[in-house]
Amino acid sequence: MSVLDRSPFLYLSCIIAGFALLKVPLTGFFTPLSPLVVLIGILAILLFSFVLIIQGLLSLAGKRR
Repeated sequence: MSVLDRSPFLYLSCIIAGFALLKVPLTGFFTPLSPLVVLIGILAILLFSFVLIIQGLLSLAGKRR
């Protein structure tokens, strides 16, 4: 397991990428994919935010390696 697997900055960058997916304008051929891209962005934000919260709580409890 590498250092980046547990890095909070990696999870934070994934959350920022989720927000970027919400803001990207899809035009032309990719317009029908817009709801799917928004759904993926929302799921990324929620998932990685949840992971950060859990890691923070585990760190506070002293159960993190």
